[in-house]
Amino acid sequence: MLAACAAMALASVPTMPQAQSAGAYLAAREAGARNDFAASPAFLDRLLEGDPENRMLLNSLLVNLVVLGERDRAKQVATQLRALDPGNEVAGLVLVTEAFARQEHQAVLDLLAAAPIGNDLIDALAPAWAQLGTGSMTEALDTLDSMAAREGMAAFALYSRALALALAGDAEGALAVIEAPEHGVANVLNRRGIIAHAQLMALADRAEDALALIDTVFVEPERDPRLARMIDAYSQGQPVPFDVITGAEDGMAEVFAVLATVMRQARNPQDGLLFGRLALALNPALSDTRLLLGQLFEDLDQPELAAQIYAEVPEDDFFTVSAAMGEAQTLFSLDRVDEALAVMEGLAERHADMPAVWHVLGDFRRFDNRTEAAVEAYDRAIDLIRTQGRAPDWRLLHSRALMNHRLDRWDAAEADFRAALADEPDQPTVLNNFAYSMVERQENLEEALEMIRRAVEAEPDSGYFVDSLAWAMFRMGRFDEALPHMERAVELLPSDAILNDHLGDVYWAVGRQREARFQWRRALSFGPHDDLDMDRVRRKLDIGLDRVLEEEGAPPLHARQDGED
Repeated sequence: MLAACAAMALASVPTMPQAQSAGAYLAAREAGARNDFAASPAFLDRLLEGDPENRMLLNSLLVNLVVLGERDRAKQVATQLRALDPGNEVAGLVLVTEAFARQEHQAVLDLLAAAPIGNDLIDALAPAWAQLGTGSMTEALDTLDSMAAREGMAAFALYSRALALALAGDAEGALAVIEAPEHGVANVLNRRGIIAHAQLMALADRAEDALALIDTVFVEPERDPRLARMIDAYSQGQPVPFDVITGAEDGMAEVFAVLATVMRQARNPQDGLLFGRLALALNPALSDTRLLLGQLFEDLDQPELAAQIYAEVPEDDFFTVSAAMGEAQTLFSLDRVDEALAVMEGLAERHADMPAVWHVLGDFRRFDNRTEAAVEAYDRAIDLIRTQGRAPDWRLLHSRALMNHRLDRWDAAEADFRAALADEPDQPTVLNNFAYSMVERQENLEEALEMIRRAVEAEPDSGYFVDSLAWAMFRMGRFDEALPHMERAVELLPSDAILNDHLGDVYWAVGRQREARFQWRRALSFGPHDDLDMDRVRRKLDIGLDRVLEEEGAPPLHARQDGED
């Protein structure tokens, strides 16, 4: 809870009596509450001018600097904080990391001897990797063995032992650790761990086993330059050098990277950012960790920082496609729509044979109401998938169905809706949207009603699905049956303009004109909405729903009586 504690620290700092300091304090506290790492340091610096040895302020500043990747200043602050508070965990982590980065392994051991970090995994593994860095392999392995005997730490300690042996050139010894059934290491390997396993197999003259492992685990391994090189070499009976780690600092980077992943899984994004940044300080090539940082920034509603970190993934990296998609998503969330689309369009040019790229590009075009262009992208994705001998999944078919429906290409839309349901027969969103479309077209109403019932049964608290159920009954003239469902829909989504408009129509249909007009007014107050004709609602308020329907050439719900208001 290192970074989380640092963020909370400002809450316990007494407000300064000076107005200027009080303003900086409140601003820093607000920035911390918003996880605004970029804004916080300036406010914290102002506070530290009046209280330069305040350990809580220094700790908060240090966390922000680490998260922002400002290593030089972070080292300075860590040194200052360590002098004031020798046991400070964040300062210790930063100084240990910088010593590893300089390959000053004895300095790492001295720092840890003076004050342990306070994290069991780090306090056990950092000395082992530092010992290995000093050339003390036996001592390092003894340290790892000691850690492996501790509850809950065996798998990672043993994996670290395998990496250490691999680094020393003992491929057979490393494989014995990874593959021993009683250890269970092979069952918990991450992506880099599996690559390490394959490399070690090939180095031990087991190239066929290495190829089989790659083929079993990785989808389209040829898209990863490293895996492509391995496959080419192993197919020719040639090993490649072990390069998952190349030194003690890379081994420590693995520790930090694993902790970053664990912190995200534990929903502790602040500490995840801290450990992720420390991992990259030791091994900038960890693109999966860079991708994780982007996701963590998104988790904390920091899209600008997420976009920046995504953009740092190299173009020739395996993770470049995922990173570019993440960057585009964050840009879109910042209303930088043209930039987001430019990222995706460029990605589609460079990776024109990847269906997923065209699928996501289609989604972005759809969100920006570029309907025809969205269909073109979806068409490309579906064609590529079918060319590869696979069938498109329901998500892609459903997205194209929505766009074709919007373009009044009902035959194409219906075909895609039905194909999506063939792939996922009980998918509630597809059931609802397909059925609602048929209701609006006054086609296959009994089939549509049954589909909507299935959607509501799957998600009974979805206001949109309940609205569809009520609207289907309304369009079938079953007004009394529709009413309780429509009221329930508005209870679930009380501020939705469409649902309030629908409830007004149902009230009108059952003869409750005053309540109908009240709901139409509410609909107007919650508008505008892309799918709500505001002028039509106003016209209903003026003359009533029956006369509006007559004006539109549709049959009224009731025969109009003389003198009706």
